[in-house]
Amino acid sequence: MAHDFNLHAPDGANKKKKVLGRGQGCGKGSTSGKGHKGQKARSGGKTYVGFEGGQMPLYRRLAQRGFSNYPFKQEWQIVNLGEIEKRFQAGEVVDIASLTRKGLVKGTAASGGCAPIKILANGDFTRKLSFKVDAASASAKEKIEKQGGDITIIPPPEKARPRNKMKSKAAKAAGAKAAGAKAANAAKK
Repeated sequence: MAHDFNLHAPDGANKKKKVLGRGQGCGKGSTSGKGHKGQKARSGGKTYVGFEGGQMPLYRRLAQRGFSNYPFKQEWQIVNLGEIEKRFQAGEVVDIASLTRKGLVKGTAASGGCAPIKILANGDFTRKLSFKVDAASASAKEKIEKQGGDITIIPPPEKARPRNKMKSKAAKAAGAKAAGAKAANAAKK
């Protein structure tokens, strides 16, 4: 008799646990599939990537030279004029908020998750729009201005520069020296 609710797991979904170290009959007896003795046969006997058995590893034998700009690279969110043409009507303002609302960029400036936005000239563009963005290519500016639109480039925010501790110590010492000299002059009079 067939039932509507004949539920079972698909083949291969449920596997039996591998039995280790319980004699030759289980197929993984004695050494439990780890080979014979040695560090890798022990529990916790792992080594780190690049380990060469105590020999000076390659990554430490070679000299470090040069400089990587990777930590300082600037990532941009790219928006093409063709995409803006599809989603904006004539006379609208194209800025971070409107681009986020229309799904052309991710994140918002308020949450701090928005990479700077750059407008590129790919695609057809026939609308008069006002732009307030972080950057635009020269050809994109040309296309926007040709249609009677205007573009305002928002300057990046000033980053706080790290304070030079050596300078501040020298300034304090110079200030203390000047104060001491003034006190000595006042005492003479």
